Amino acid sequence: MSEAFAVFPAPRPQIRRVPLDRPWTWLAAGWRDIVAAPGISLAYGLMPVVTGWLAVLLTLWLDMPYLVLPLSAGFFFVGPFVAVGLYEISRRLEAGHVVDGETTLLAWRRNPEQIALMGVLLLLFHLAWMRAAQLLFAVFEWRTVPSWDRFADLVWTSSKSLPFLALGMALGAALAAIAFAIGAFSLPYLLDRRTSNMFEAIATSVAAVRLNLRPMLLWASLIVFLIVLGMMPGLLGLVVTLPLVAHATWHAYRDIIHFEN
Repeated sequence: MSEAFAVFPAPRPQIRRVPLDRPWTWLAAGWRDIVAAPGISLAYGLMPVVTGWLAVLLTLWLDMPYLVLPLSAGFFFVGPFVAVGLYEISRRLEAGHVVDGETTLLAWRRNPEQIALMGVLLLLFHLAWMRAAQLLFAVFEWRTVPSWDRFADLVWTSSKSLPFLALGMALGAALAAIAFAIGAFSLPYLLDRRTSNMFEAIATSVAAVRLNLRPMLLWASLIVFLIVLGMMPGLLGLVVTLPLVAHATWHAYRDIIHFEN
């Protein structure tokens, strides 16, 4: 005798259009999450600061000044993956659950394989940008990568400096735009929907960005501004600005992406 099993379709993501000024609401909600869980949120912000210091020290030791800017850009490429624990803080606060360090550090276990795959993809974007920075020196026929004492002179005062910087910024912006479109909501999606996969998350993220192009352009600009602002005082500002952006990103995800059967 055969048994009948009821099969329930998985909820499909529905994308909502939001007004241009909605990113300010996300930032306000993100700040409330920091106030609600200040210790854990700021601890997450401190981790990339320490990592950034170590990376700068490594470039000093290896005498590779050309890696400073590409490494700094890593905050934009791999930031969503680093922020998974911060998304979990916002998710738990929203659900009224207890927030603790162990739970948030192990948040990736909610969807481990797909979150890891998404992290690898974002890391590949960062590695591509670092490799492109190295290749730029070859394109502009600098025979060797300059050491620290000549790097500033070559980049800022050489006759090739303007096209070098322009091409570098254009290439970085193109890679960052692609990474932003696929990563804007992918990791919050994977964290929230435990049975989802990376391709579904990317498709949803790209569709959400495309449907809300103007507010997402404002959001991307605010992210760049806040991260750069946080990096200026020796990276210390990232202790606050990185958790703020991450918490706000969770609220952006919840505001734009909904699920219905």
